[in-house]
Order: sequence, then structure tokens, then C-alpha cells
Amino acid sequence: METDFDPQAMVERFKSRAEAVRRRGIPPVEGAERQRFVRQAAEDYQDFAILADAEVDFTDGVLTFRIDLRRKSEAASEER
Repeated sequence: METDFDPQAMVERFKSRAEAVRRRGIPPVEGAERQRFVRQAAEDYQDFAILADAEVDFTDGVLTFRIDLRRKSEAASEER
């Protein structure tokens, strides 16, 4: 499977999904259902965007995501 699987292509698909969620319109629903839709869209975007920013490694059949959840300023100051 390792030779057939492209983890970077998967990350690119997550980027596309995050953008699609961000651009998705809100259907004509009201009240509580609208709030549920908006909340779910926000969670979907967050999840896809986090995975889209991941560094991926696929070695010996193990897929590893490295995701830095620190603020950009925190991450930059630790790299110095």
C-alpha cells in the first residue's frame, strides 16, 4: 500500500475541503437548525484546516501527522 498512497495528496484534499466548507452557503433553514448547521460548518472547517497544515510522513505502513497547534508567534520564538 505504501507505494500507492500519497500522503501529500491527502493533505491537498483536506485543503480543498476546508476551502469548500469556508465558501459553502447556508441553506434556507431557520432557528436552531441554522445554528447547528453554522456550528457544524465551523467545526468541519477547523478540522480540515488543521489537517491541511499537517506535516505528514508515511513510513513502514505508519501514517504520522505532525500538527503544531501553537500560535505562530509561539512557534517562531521556539524555533530561534
